[in-house]
Amino acid sequence: MVKLTRRQMVRRAAGLLFTLTPISSALAKAAPSAQFIAARIWPAHAYTRVTLESSHGLSYQHFSLDNPRRLVVDIQGANINSVLQSLSKKVLADDPFIRSIRVGQNTATTVRLVIDLKQSVYSQVFTLTPVSSFKHRLVIDLYPQGVDVNDPMMALLNGTLNPEPSKKRPAEPAQPSYTVAENRTNRRPIIMLDPGHGGEDPGAISQNGIREKDIVLSIAREAKKRLEAMGYAVYMTRNEDIFIPLGVRVAKARSRRADVFVSIHADSFTSPTARGTGVYILNPNGASSAAAKFLAQTQNNADAIGGVRTSGNPNVDNVILDMTQTATMRDSRKLGQYVLTELGKLNQLHKGRVDEANFAVLRAPDIPSILVETAFLSNPVEESLLASAAFRQQCAQSISQGIQKYLKTAVLQR
Repeated sequence: MVKLTRRQMVRRAAGLLFTLTPISSALAKAAPSAQFIAARIWPAHAYTRVTLESSHGLSYQHFSLDNPRRLVVDIQGANINSVLQSLSKKVLADDPFIRSIRVGQNTATTVRLVIDLKQSVYSQVFTLTPVSSFKHRLVIDLYPQGVDVNDPMMALLNGTLNPEPSKKRPAEPAQPSYTVAENRTNRRPIIMLDPGHGGEDPGAISQNGIREKDIVLSIAREAKKRLEAMGYAVYMTRNEDIFIPLGVRVAKARSRRADVFVSIHADSFTSPTARGTGVYILNPNGASSAAAKFLAQTQNNADAIGGVRTSGNPNVDNVILDMTQTATMRDSRKLGQYVLTELGKLNQLHKGRVDEANFAVLRAPDIPSILVETAFLSNPVEESLLASAAFRQQCAQSISQGIQKYLKTAVLQR
């Protein structure tokens, strides 16, 4: 991203106008004008995202300016409308990065966004093709500068994220195994809770508009409180309404050297009669049932819906971790069974056993990992349950008790 002075910016714009050939001018006139149909802002401390959704694909240029700090985005082949005019009103006073947004018709065919910034940022601007219920999107992400380069999100931005560890670690000295009960004074087990979806990706939405991303964040926060009261160190992949890519969720757990990874979701199915709580572990070779396969496909589509900029780095664009450690798979099943048993005391189970499917978010080869589907938002009865704060608290308690029972018997490697 190039920083330009105001004079350079004017000269560049003038140069672009006067270098258009007759052919390119004709094409510009013939191209359909993009109609903006939605504008959204997702403020968070990790990063703020601005999304412009339009009827056609968008061409753009962007650059930053100082004194005062601002990011300028020029969108070609577009005209301002009421959707864009409403964008400035969507900026919240407590947004960590955006002070204000100004939108104007810079030329007859160019819309200009000027984002006034509160601090220096690392920006990414990219487009997304239509997926799910979304049409074409222009995404503007604003990240804080000076973040630890080892942070998984920063690694993703820099194209260096590699959640797949080497299969052997000869450089690391052998560490003794020990049970949690025998070594409580040495360290606390580390738990990573993963509320699914977030930000641009709402997850499942019930008939009454209840969004999965809100439900599971509420449950995860409650579980964190309970697990910390039990004496564990607990982290969350997200604690805001923010989109976190699947590979980053896995990398966050590995960077914390988590002993347990629990991804929390709320089910949805094509039929409203489907109901029941379920717990899943990774099966990299497929699914143990048609329903599990459907669920995995739905959850694995989160990156496309939430919006990840592809980098050309196969470690980022195809985060497929090699699940070769039999011990990890065995421990995942044990963890899943403990949690399923506790949840079975709260709600009827979708199945009486831990199910399997190829979930991308469970592909950490060295961390026992499970995915909990608390209930079906597509089922009217269970939608009412999930809308209840009492039921969400009970879910959090059941998940916490299941984790605790697993950790009391588990042998952990440090």
